[in-house]
Formats: sequence, C-alpha cells, structure tokens
Amino acid sequence: MKWLTLISFIFLLSSARSRNLHRAARDADHKSHIAHRYNDLKEETFKAVAMITFAQYLQKCSYDGLSKLVKDVVDLAHKCVASEDAPECTKSLPSIFLDRICQIDQLRESYGDMADCCGKADPERNQCFLSFKVHQPDFIPPYQRPAADVICTQYQDNRVALLGNFVYTVARRNPFLHAPAILGLAAEYENALKSCCPQSDIGACLDEKVQHLSVIKERAKLIGVQQQHGCRILEKYGERTFQANKLAHMSQKYPKASFADLVKMVHDVKDVYRECCEGDMVECVDDWSELVNSLCSKQDVFSSKLKPCCEKPVVERTKCIMEADFDEKPDNLPSLVEKYIQDKEVCKSYEAGHDAFLSEFVYEYSRRHPEFSTQLILRIAKGYETLLDKCCKTDNPADCYANAVEELNKHIKETQELVKTNCELYNTHGEGDFLKGILVRYTKKMPQVSTETLLEIGKKMTAVGTKCCSLPEEKRLSCSEHYLSIVIEKMCKRQESTPINEQVSHCCNELYSYKRPCFSAMGVDTKYVPPPFDPMMFNFDDKLCTAPPAEREESQLKLLINLIKRKPQMTDEQIKTIAGGFTAMVDKCCKAADIDTCLGEE
Repeated sequence: MKWLTLISFIFLLSSARSRNLHRAARDADHKSHIAHRYNDLKEETFKAVAMITFAQYLQKCSYDGLSKLVKDVVDLAHKCVASEDAPECTKSLPSIFLDRICQIDQLRESYGDMADCCGKADPERNQCFLSFKVHQPDFIPPYQRPAADVICTQYQDNRVALLGNFVYTVARRNPFLHAPAILGLAAEYENALKSCCPQSDIGACLDEKVQHLSVIKERAKLIGVQQQHGCRILEKYGERTFQANKLAHMSQKYPKASFADLVKMVHDVKDVYRECCEGDMVECVDDWSELVNSLCSKQDVFSSKLKPCCEKPVVERTKCIMEADFDEKPDNLPSLVEKYIQDKEVCKSYEAGHDAFLSEFVYEYSRRHPEFSTQLILRIAKGYETLLDKCCKTDNPADCYANAVEELNKHIKETQELVKTNCELYNTHGEGDFLKGILVRYTKKMPQVSTETLLEIGKKMTAVGTKCCSLPEEKRLSCSEHYLSIVIEKMCKRQESTPINEQVSHCCNELYSYKRPCFSAMGVDTKYVPPPFDPMMFNFDDKLCTAPPAEREESQLKLLINLIKRKPQMTDEQIKTIAGGFTAMVDKCCKAADIDTCLGEE
C-alpha cells in the first residue's frame, strides 16, 4: 500500500521530522537519558512510571519487591543528575530497566523461559520481554478494596505509597496499558479520595465516585485493548498504515485544522506511540506530555472542544482529549467531486505527488464524513488509488474515472447495509438471539476453532452490538467497524501460531482495512471434515434443569456450536427445527419426576 506514505518531500522538510529533529537536538544536550527524563518528570512522576514499567514486565512480583527495583533506578537517576558522565548514565532507559530485571537472582524460578531474554542483545531483548506479558492474568487474584476509612487513613498518612500501590495494581493487570493512561486513572482515583475523605459517609461517596472501582477497572481494560490494537497496527502493518488510520481519525475529530497541522500531529503521535508500544514508559510519558502540551498550545487551530481539557492538570488532559467530541465541520465545504473526479488534470496532480495527493484526499474525505469508520475511509482511498492507477495509463483518463463515485459507493453500501441489518436484528430480537446468529455464522466459517474460543468470539462480537447499536444512527457504523476490527485482529494474531483454515488465513493476510469485509463475506468452510461422532458431546443430564440460568444458557450455546461443527452445511431452517425440538425436550423433562430417565428417552 504505497499510497499510505503520508507525506510528500515538502512535509518531510517542513514538519514530518520536526519532532525527531527537536528530540535529537534535545537529546544531544544530555549525555544521560535517565538524568534528563528525571528532570523533565520530577521525582514523584518518575517513581510512578518506573513502578509501572517494572509491574508490567514482572507481573508476579509484590509491590514491596518492585519498590526495591524502583529505588535502585531512582538512585541511579539521582547519581546521573549529579554527574552525567558517571558509569551506566549514558545507557538508554530500556537498557537500564532490563539490566536491573536481569540482575534478579531468582528470575528463572519465578518466570521460567522469560529469563532466556537476558541472553539477547537489545532491541531483541526488549521484544523478547514484551512477548511474555500476560493480558488480564489469572494468576493475579481479584482486587479487594480496603474499608473506606482505612483508604482515607492510608491516603492521609502516606499518599505516595497508596497511589504507588494503585498504579502497581492497575499496571500488573494491564501490561499493555500505556503509562499516561495509568497516571490519568490514578489522578481520577486521587480526586475521588480528596472529595470523599472529608465526608461523613466515606464509603457511599466513594461508591458513587468510582462505583466500587469497577468503572476505573473497566475503563483500564478498554483503553488497554484499544492501545494494544494501535500497537498491533504499528507492528504488523507498519508506520504508513498506522499514520493513514490516525490521519483519517484526526481529520474527522479536528475538521477545521489544516492538512499540514494534522500531518505533523500524526507523525508526532506515531513517534510517541512507538515508545509506548515498546514498553519505554518513561519516554512515553515525557513525550506524550509534550505532545499534549503542543496540542493545547494550538487548541484554536485544532478544535474549540479542547478548551475544557487543556484547563485541567497535565495528567488529566489525555483522557479528556481522547473522549472529547468531534468538532463541527466547517461550513460550506466544497464537493470533492470537482477536485478529484471532474478535474481534467487529476492524473497530472496524482503523478506529480502520488503520496501527498492521496494523503490530502484522505484528509478532505475524512473531515466531511465523521459518520464513517476509518477503515471504510481507507478502503475508499484504496479504491480511488486503484482507479487512478488504471485510468491514468489510458488515452482518456477523465472518461475512465468519471464513474468513480459509483465505484467508491460500493464500499459505503456494503458497510452501511451490514450495520443496518445487524443492528435491526439486535434491536428486534435481543442479545440472546443475536449471539446465537453469530455463533451459527462463525462456526460455519471456521469449525476447526474450539467450542470455548468460538463462544468467546461470539460474546465479544455481541458486546459490539450492545455497545454500538444503542447509539444514534450516525455513530453506529464507525463504532461497529472499529470494535469488530479489534476482535478480528486479535483472532488473526492468535491464528498466526495456530492456523485455522485457508479462508481465515486469506482474510488475515488482507490489508488492515479490508479484513472485516473479508470475514463478513466468508462462507461455509467446504473443505472441513467433521471429526468422528462423539456421543458424549450430546450427553444430557439433570444439570440442564438444575444448573444456574447463566450456566444452563452457556451449555445450550456450546451444544449449538457442537451441532454446527457436526454438520456445517445445515440450513437455518434445520437448525431452527432442531432447536425447537431441544427446547420442547427440556421443557418436558425438567417437569418430569425423573429428569435423567426422561432426557435419556427423549
């Protein structure tokens, strides 16, 4: 996808490298990275980010154990601030953190093969450590909130330790969550404590503020999933696709900003994202703060919606900016048809600056269509590029690309119809039937996948319906495709190590923006051969009647999946008939005196 190179040589000179040049100049002033980052962040923030870094790599370690590692790094920072020429001070920050981890005596006893990473050279050593991070690990017990009065006493007696424990708790459970987000959650938590601790009923106040911390917990999970997805795009598809996706999104959010300003911001975001994705949380926090400050210093250029966010303390700005509404489109934006289709000189402009021309198309199209997903916009841009590649080689290009609108509208129609059909199904029949429909479709597409994994994928896709189909119509499409892309991308990452079937492999190797349509169009896997019949798969007992409702529902969904696995070619009518018979059997036998005998007979 060569068109996704976002910047022409003009922008390379004027803005795209400005951040890198600025950072190179700034770093040249400092022999010691750790000293200048410590001076930028100050002691408290530097300590918090060091704790986040260690907790995300060493998820099994106790808070006290990690506190010793944090102290070692802070002591080194103090030494390097005093003398930048001191031993170890010229090392990169990732090397300093990983060297300290590799000095742990019993690293192999606690973390097994992860200890082998220490034998690699950087940056391979860092990539190795990143591969051992476990998202939402089951070896960490659920968080138990102390009594309200105990929290307030701890906060008053030792604020730094309490908040340090909070960032430790969030970081080890969410190892891909970027440090600026964790610091933002900690600020939110502290604001709740400041507000509630003077109250007479502290517990009720805290419950209202943070709803037993479940809101913060769920937000951490959601932000973590989104940031992990961003890192996946950067790692799997490269900088060009990442930047194209960001340019589309930021053009939608800040439609009044100029192309040049947005291009520069996109490059800056990419640079900082790479630091965050690579686990370099100290530089991630420092450079992200700089980026946010830069955005706030130009808020009039970008969006009127930024003003309330930029008035907040620095650590609280990121969440506010991310959640801010899209700005209103400028009035009287001209139609794009004249510039990109009717203009007889389109090919001349395209060939003179291929990348810049198509980048500006993405910008102009996105700012006019906040209701579209970024993936759809990238498909439209790719379709337009393909058309120009073909037409600009003909004797009469203008005639060739005259039907561009009709061609590009095919992408829009497919996506709009899919969202409309699915949301009508969800809103008419409810969550239960919606989930069953997904399980039937996806079991037929990839019957090789385990029953548990299919159920997990079905539930995630149903959650997308729950989240997006309740939104106003103009927000449903972008919401649906964004979250479906995350589910599909995760599924594709899993199948890299465990291939599913040819058609799944084909779709997973598609361009980022084309994956979702490929999965939607995927049919029954005709090459699949069902395993030999296993009677135990359909073994019924009294649990069908006596188990808790949620457990009964799950058993029936697994039964449905296993039924489709036996006969993937089964029609919807046949499935409906069998399901009706099964429901009648359950209704009858659950009322019988001897449930097991009845089920056996039926």
